[in-house]
Amino acid sequence: MKLPFLSNEDLVVGIDIGSHAVKVCQLKRTDKAYAVINLGSATLPEDAVDDGTLNDPDVVGEIIAELFKNLKIKQKKVGFSISGYSVIVKKVNLAVMSEEDLEEHIQTEAEQYIPFDIEDVYLDFQDLKTGDSDGERTDVMLVAAKKEIVDDYLEMLEGLNLRPVIVDVDGFALENTYEYNYPKDENVALVDIGASKMNINIISKGVSVVARDIVVGSRQLTEQIQDTFDIEFEEAEALKLGHIPAEEKQEMIADIFSSTCTQWVLEIKKAIDLYQENHADAPLSRLVLSGGGSKVAGLVKYLSSETELPAELFNPFANMTVNTKKIDPDYLDIIGPEMAIATGIAIRPSVI
Repeated sequence: MKLPFLSNEDLVVGIDIGSHAVKVCQLKRTDKAYAVINLGSATLPEDAVDDGTLNDPDVVGEIIAELFKNLKIKQKKVGFSISGYSVIVKKVNLAVMSEEDLEEHIQTEAEQYIPFDIEDVYLDFQDLKTGDSDGERTDVMLVAAKKEIVDDYLEMLEGLNLRPVIVDVDGFALENTYEYNYPKDENVALVDIGASKMNINIISKGVSVVARDIVVGSRQLTEQIQDTFDIEFEEAEALKLGHIPAEEKQEMIADIFSSTCTQWVLEIKKAIDLYQENHADAPLSRLVLSGGGSKVAGLVKYLSSETELPAELFNPFANMTVNTKKIDPDYLDIIGPEMAIATGIAIRPSVI
């Protein structure tokens, strides 16, 4: 597959700002693929970011600046993504109309689709071109993001002398990475599990048909392990990920895991059921898991068993090249699932 020509100046540095960590990815174009040239992550203080809201932009900005400095990233054009309560993603079915008429309709009728004051949000949409047999109606994906939240990110990044030129939504960034690495004719559920939220994006034949954010995440597990055994957060995190043996704690950790992850499974199943109600003729082929929470010990096997779908960890670099003298392949394998959103942003060319 030969990629359309784009200079590397057209690419942005992808920045994924979660509630637990900042992830950064920088790519380079080659004739036939992308090459990974820079990536890394840095942990954020607790509550610096909560449900997509920047509570402490100064601290978050300092950590991003330090990460760029350590990775020796000179590119100023960046993209970032948002999620949480401040973002509404909704699919609506409308009469087929021209792009100009559709834009006018969205601007004048958006308030019936979103629970925010239209003056307080940035709006965007995409015609999915799913016209029925008579070609009279089509599905349109509508996105609304609170200006206050987006502007806080823009102000923080611009204060670091960076040029934010792309604002994405977590689920769509994830979809972007997936479509680059996997066949587009599959029906899959992309599940990104972060520290405090879970994003579910179900793709059918290359189109996002179910997209939702759920306020649950892997920090729940860490905090419950921490409280149960009265240990430090770092040790609880290591136990959660299986980095240190559980030994006599194993049975109690299994109980914590079961009770918390049952909630995750219920949310995933709700999304799957919604999909199957409307796409009975296109069953899902698998779950693809990403995010730091996807690396919880035993989670892939557990979700596969509970949903009766094959599950696997997402490798966003599957079809990319990498200079193994500069980036350790083992590190790339370890960090891969949590870099999926940052990579999806980095793939997108700048329009400025």
